[in-house]
Amino acid sequence: MCELFALSASAPVETKLSLAELARHGGQTGIHIDGWGVAFLEGRDVRLIREPSAAAFSPWVQCLQDHPIQSNTVIAHIRHATKGAVELANTQPFVRELGGCACVFAHNGFLDDAVLSNKDSRQRFQPIGSTDSEAAFCLLLERMAANAGAGERPDRNFAIFAAFARELRDHGPANIIYAFDGHLFIYADRRTQRPGVIEPPGLWILQRQCTTNTESMFSGAGVSVAGTALSIVLIASVPLTSESWQPLERNTAIDVRNGSVITQLSV
Repeated sequence: MCELFALSASAPVETKLSLAELARHGGQTGIHIDGWGVAFLEGRDVRLIREPSAAAFSPWVQCLQDHPIQSNTVIAHIRHATKGAVELANTQPFVRELGGCACVFAHNGFLDDAVLSNKDSRQRFQPIGSTDSEAAFCLLLERMAANAGAGERPDRNFAIFAAFARELRDHGPANIIYAFDGHLFIYADRRTQRPGVIEPPGLWILQRQCTTNTESMFSGAGVSVAGTALSIVLIASVPLTSESWQPLERNTAIDVRNGSVITQLSV
């Protein structure tokens, strides 16, 4: 099963992945060797790097250490393939345009064939690859498009996201990260904790306030952060530091903006 990471900060920060535990899970200390990707949102656009190979040995990951990119919203994913070939088209995060805004999606879990078969050639959003995750993303975007765009009425968009996640969980474990224009929506379900055991928590959260150098705040962690942000929220499939990460209860939906949790509810 794949692993997810997301960051929301009150100001742009540098996220260095090459020293991260997350990247090491991608082939060195973990089985997630089938691809990795990271999206750095910048306003209504996004810088996206994806590769259908192990993150632990990627020169692109080292490049991000040497030339870090600043962003206040980051999504990363390392893949252990369950559906779909090991290829770029099946590598997350996925990005689509909606309402003149780049929307980013990452999913951890596995969904039954009902999601993959629920395709309509008349719909605007079509999968490029063959994963259940991308099929789910396209279905979510169809719902969002009916709300007149990604940037209008974010409270309504969060309600649509939460309702969609509630439906998706009936098709299998579904931990979801969805982001656009500084907004970060999270849904926590279950994940494979050990062979044959699927149970919560699907995601963990760490919230921090700081007024000094933030790089030391996550030293030795799954991600190191440098910048001037005063508040930061980290989301991950497993705790990436020795700090007091909190497990998210199953069926929890969270709206995060600018390094703060705006809404958290059980759906």
